Amino acid sequence: MKKLGFGLMRLPQNGSAEWGGVDIDEARRLIDRFMEEGFSYFDTAWVYHGGFSEKLFGELVASRYPRDKFTVTTKMPVWETETEADLERIFNAQLENCRVDYFDYYFLHSLGTGNYEKSERLHGFEFIARKKQEGKIRHIGFSFHDNAEKLDEILNAHPEIELVQLQINYIDWESDSVQSRKCYETAMRHGVQVAVMEPLKGGNLAAITPKAAEILRSENPDMSIASWGIRFAASLDNILVVLSGMSDMAQLEDNMGYMNEFRPLSLSERNALDRTVRIINESIAIPCTACRYCTDGCPVKINIPEFFSLYNQQSQFSLNGGLRWKFGETAGKGGKPSDCVACGQCESHCPQHIKIIDSLKRVAEVFEE
Repeated sequence: MKKLGFGLMRLPQNGSAEWGGVDIDEARRLIDRFMEEGFSYFDTAWVYHGGFSEKLFGELVASRYPRDKFTVTTKMPVWETETEADLERIFNAQLENCRVDYFDYYFLHSLGTGNYEKSERLHGFEFIARKKQEGKIRHIGFSFHDNAEKLDEILNAHPEIELVQLQINYIDWESDSVQSRKCYETAMRHGVQVAVMEPLKGGNLAAITPKAAEILRSENPDMSIASWGIRFAASLDNILVVLSGMSDMAQLEDNMGYMNEFRPLSLSERNALDRTVRIINESIAIPCTACRYCTDGCPVKINIPEFFSLYNQQSQFSLNGGLRWKFGETAGKGGKPSDCVACGQCESHCPQHIKIIDSLKRVAEVFEE
């Protein structure tokens, strides 16, 4: 299987009410082009695109292609379960949404301390193992957002796990909070294969500062800036797939161009990335990936990722009228940063462990003065 996977969480948008805002015709074009080039791995989840992602997969892939031509992964939203019966109910709904009889891979979604404890209490691991025995799952695993110590604890307790999905990218490789390298090495010690998410850190690594980009262009002018993040992750040992949430044809064609005949990073390219990381670390103010886990349940409906993106742009380049206009437009669709009531639910869901409440205060100081 080719190592590029299609993450169905950032599909093109047109505001369609029927498909949760997704432009289904454009999404179809992307998926068909992806399949045409022999790529086959799709990653979806119960919560992506406001609950429409699995249904979109069913509509655009499963209903239109033979079952042996694609690989699909989805995930149990542990935080939405309260009883063991919820696991069965959601799983059956997911099979129906995706229009399949079985999942190639099935994960417990976003395990960390809280979700792991709930999974244990509700016998989530036993549930997915049973579904594997029943033939409704081919391989079992979990996606993970916590530190290497917690990952080691889980894998020690559950040697039946075959795959773990980790956030791996060159900017988080040595991060004290995300611990990409430490988590990857933990999976390797346990002999567990890895699927990579956020190789571009929510798109941030496709839009790095001009000074950082110049290093990469000088090293290899034929490669896009985005390619470095995906190739970095794909160059590691024991990687099943690297996911990319592709939103338009240009992104798709670029990714397929260098992943069709994948070439790992050379030593010289790795050295160039090391220099790039040092520069990027000096410029990113808030390390948000726009995964949007923080927005569900916000009592004042603050579009946290969008405000953080504006703040980072302001920090990296310069505050201008365009950003202020965009801030006003975003604030008009929900709460503004100063409306935060400091309930903390966003911070408990943040995979990047960002101090969101304090960060929103910083955004308010800049844009609401």
